[in-house]
Amino acid sequence: MSGDMDNHKAAYTEEAYELLAELESALLELEEQPDDQASIGRVFRAMHTIKGSGSMFGFAKIAAFTHEVETVFDRVRNGEIHVTKKLIDLTLEARDHIMAMLDENDTIDQQSNDRLIASFRDFLPSKSQPTAEDAAEVPDQPSGEDVTYRIRFVPPRDIYSKGINPLMLLDEIRELGKCRIVAQTDSVPLLEGFDPESCYLRWDIVLTTDKGLDAIKDIFIFIEDDSEIKIEVICGGSELHEDSCQRKLGEILIERGDVKREDLQELLKTQKRIGEILVDSGLVTTDMVQAALAEQEHIKDIQEKKLKEDTVASIRVPSIKLDKLVDLVGELVTVQARLSQSVGCSGNSILLSIAEEVERLTAELRDNTMNIRMLPIGTTFSKFKRLVRDLSRNLGKDVDLVTEGADTELDKNVIEKLADPLVHMIRNSIDHGIEPPEIREAHGKSRKGIVHLLAGHAGANVIIRIRDDGAGLDREAIRRKAIEKELIAADAEMTDKEIFALIMEPGFSTAKSISSVSGRGVGMDVVKQAISALRGTIEIDSDTGIGTTLTLKLPLTLAIIDGLLVRIADDFFVLPLHFVRECVEFSETEGRRGRNAQLINVRGQLIPYINLRNRFGLEGTLPSLQQAVITETDSLRIGFIVDSVIGQHQTVIKSLGTMYRNIQGVSGATILGDGSVALIIDVIKMILSEEAIETAATSCGQQFCSI
Repeated sequence: MSGDMDNHKAAYTEEAYELLAELESALLELEEQPDDQASIGRVFRAMHTIKGSGSMFGFAKIAAFTHEVETVFDRVRNGEIHVTKKLIDLTLEARDHIMAMLDENDTIDQQSNDRLIASFRDFLPSKSQPTAEDAAEVPDQPSGEDVTYRIRFVPPRDIYSKGINPLMLLDEIRELGKCRIVAQTDSVPLLEGFDPESCYLRWDIVLTTDKGLDAIKDIFIFIEDDSEIKIEVICGGSELHEDSCQRKLGEILIERGDVKREDLQELLKTQKRIGEILVDSGLVTTDMVQAALAEQEHIKDIQEKKLKEDTVASIRVPSIKLDKLVDLVGELVTVQARLSQSVGCSGNSILLSIAEEVERLTAELRDNTMNIRMLPIGTTFSKFKRLVRDLSRNLGKDVDLVTEGADTELDKNVIEKLADPLVHMIRNSIDHGIEPPEIREAHGKSRKGIVHLLAGHAGANVIIRIRDDGAGLDREAIRRKAIEKELIAADAEMTDKEIFALIMEPGFSTAKSISSVSGRGVGMDVVKQAISALRGTIEIDSDTGIGTTLTLKLPLTLAIIDGLLVRIADDFFVLPLHFVRECVEFSETEGRRGRNAQLINVRGQLIPYINLRNRFGLEGTLPSLQQAVITETDSLRIGFIVDSVIGQHQTVIKSLGTMYRNIQGVSGATILGDGSVALIIDVIKMILSEEAIETAATSCGQQFCSI
């Protein structure tokens, strides 16, 4: 039993962290729009769930404290308390307090706890201030949850003469949620007594909706005085999971008032079905029985749907198990490659067919497994709103964070390792980039600064940009500091991008004073190392007085990629396929030299190239005709000369040992089908390590090298 309880506590803790993240996001949105009922509902539901589940799984102190916050937001929800900056600040502090209690397994900082509780109680009238011990006694008040209603609608006979079509009202009810409608026809007269301008029908309706009772009443608002309208709650919220929502046919008819309990008990002495008994006895009509059966079926459908949704939503898999699954799929990809290679040499058509099917299934399994690890980057973006809010206030600045592309998906492992670099860059944008309000106003800018955080896909990569509308980087100040630190020569000629890149050198800082945010010469070099470890790149652009943009380019995943397998002498290499644009034949006689680099003419374009045989110092017989693999990075095309191109290869990335981690131009290795090892070329680092390439790009002119 203790093991099960520990598992439940772990599951609660994981869920609580997610709810606290949702709470923080909702509070920051509520700060922008204090009257937004949706955000108020999100805050209340987060608190309500943390409290309820905490009480159930032994986190009594968290439940008691959260109840105090929930009580205040229940009154906010009812319009009795208005959202203010003071309430938002206090609730954010309460959120941090709950987070600390979770981290310490329900251990409480009593002084902070008492102070926060007293502050929340100040928002309540003295007679209604609850005690912490009352938390377990407060009844559930679901907000925005599904509730099932039973509605009886009996319109007036002259409803048509009032210009109202009851079918239109029923259509409006259908729009509120899932419903079943049964018409009662027992009042319809025979033809000789039928008035075509009169309405003889009435309707029994079962409706499940999260819109609330007022939304239902609003539909009948213009006819409620002349009609018989009865609305009852059958069940709602968590009750939808319980058997109490399911009633027998007789019970439903009694609740509707269609039959008396004593009459039903008398008739039940016979052996017939209850529906038949009631119809035969004349106590109810067939339509009434159909309406009761419809209610039974409706509740059953809603319960099954709710159970299915909750089951899907509640599946939680520890990340270590997911990582193990990805590793196993990687091994399967390697074995599949070995199988395909062996079968291809055998010439057996049956085995070849089986191998092709295994290859198809393996590729599908690989894609689905990788998709499981994909998460929207918005889970990280949402954390930065609080960072920007608190940091801008500490620095006496007014800054807003604007995010775009939050639904862009990225590998879970990449997202986890990306959080700290993004924090560094956003802090730098606020501290160094955004000016104080009075200086911005003096320069004709809005007093409020903006930091844009954007994400989007670009082929097999994700592009993330952090852009601010601040003062921009001081080119001359960076240059002077670099000369002072002997990073560059005093007479060095450098482009703006090269100078801006110097701020990512270790120990580089232009801050005039040391603060809690900047000035110690750490930050951007850490960012550069972290992005490089993710096989990504970072680029800086800045315009004086306009702002600075930092662009990150990252791979979608760190586990499995599509690659182009090539051979040089007796060794194999893999180039990431998303960089490859084409392969062309190459002869040494076709190559020509620029001022500082080797160039190849590809359909009239002079493209710099790197000879990988020379780069890695490989020996062996040189083939008469080699291959040039043309790659594209940003606005530059570079060729890689290899002996031969083998073809596309699903590449399972294996990290290099500690002795080989600093090899320039190699990002990892993979195991081929025959068990041999192929190195994975880091195209970007390979280009950056060849200083002659940049010179060649300049010497051949933009008309040749750019795309």
